Amino acid sequence: MAETSSSRPVLIAGGGIGGMALALTLQQIGVPCLVFEAVAELKPLGVGINLQPNAVRELYDLGLDAQALDTIGIQAREWALVGRNGNDVYAEPRGLRAGYRWPQYSVHRGQLQMLLYRTVLQRLGADAVRLGHRVTGYRRDAQGVTALVQTRDGRALELPGRLLIAADGLHSAVRAQMHPQQPPIHWGGAIMWRGTAPGVPIRTGASFVGVGSARHRIVLYPISPPDPASGLATINWIAEITVDNRGGWTQGDWNRRVALQDFAHHFDGWNYGWLDVPALLRGASEVFEYPMIDRDPVPTWVDGPVALLGDAAHVMYPTGSNGASQAIVDARVLGAALLAHGVGPAALQAYDQKLCADISALVLRNRGAGPFGLLNLLDERCGGVFDDIEAVLPAAEREAFMARYKAAAGLAIETLNAAPPTIAPGARVPG
Repeated sequence: MAETSSSRPVLIAGGGIGGMALALTLQQIGVPCLVFEAVAELKPLGVGINLQPNAVRELYDLGLDAQALDTIGIQAREWALVGRNGNDVYAEPRGLRAGYRWPQYSVHRGQLQMLLYRTVLQRLGADAVRLGHRVTGYRRDAQGVTALVQTRDGRALELPGRLLIAADGLHSAVRAQMHPQQPPIHWGGAIMWRGTAPGVPIRTGASFVGVGSARHRIVLYPISPPDPASGLATINWIAEITVDNRGGWTQGDWNRRVALQDFAHHFDGWNYGWLDVPALLRGASEVFEYPMIDRDPVPTWVDGPVALLGDAAHVMYPTGSNGASQAIVDARVLGAALLAHGVGPAALQAYDQKLCADISALVLRNRGAGPFGLLNLLDERCGGVFDDIEAVLPAAEREAFMARYKAAAGLAIETLNAAPPTIAPGARVPG
């Protein structure tokens, strides 16, 4: 029997959060797919991330509700900025407390990926994910696309698909082929050190707190409930400074394990009573260093039957906690486009038209500090040290700034709450 495009699966390059969310979405709407992941074994790597309500809504619609998400993190209650001298700059409720119909979650990134992976295996079967298979490029053909795949044991494979969706991250080979003239990775000068440590949750007990200035800060939030015996939770922390970036990133690795003494001196004396930053840093069993990086936006995420998704499309600074959330939303918007236009290039064009321009603008907005831009304003006006925030940055101005950011990021409460499901319950692609 001659091959037809309808006999081919949709191919997904990358088994991270975006790739797994897309596989679950395709299974939900009745589209066969295969996931190719470069690593030989998936492990729960990484540290804490936040899932915004717009992404949590999509996970709920995939059947991953609070009962599932509570096993890998906690529901966030507050987002707060605190000045270098320990005084509050801005605070607002988050998730259900803010009036969203869905919570915001602080979770361990690796545990979220493993939850999605286990769910993919349960719903699609063990053969749906091929570990040790790296997609290195593609070739368009009359029936769709052929993925060029390199296996860890040295084989070069050519695998046909109806579509190829590249969720293969920052160093995406598919994006590099689609946009061979793309500029190099952009580093703005910020260096992050990330770790987790046991600690007593502060403020609401589930608060995301940024302390310091725009160029010198610590961000922390719990990603587990407190242990009943000790009262200690797992606290995710990110320590950050900004340096001169004219020489480029010289460390080689994009993430590497470092010693505490390499950076802890930047936070000597940061003890406010309610928060002892040096002690928190010392509590980490391991620390990783990352440059804060992104890529300049590209004009399109699509080349015929090939599309980019997640970090491959729009790697962004983590200042707004949108990276993983947007990857999940990407997967769902793509699924909706397949329902509306069929499994072909027309659906990818609709997906591109809906998201590319707006999310590219969000990438650049996050490069300008995202919601932490309030600290930029504070630095400009008082060097970050103040007694009365109202005299420096009035409440109306702070609230207007945050409202603009949330609207741009798709997090406006009334808009999100009123929006119909991205994918209607029971919707299936015909045939």
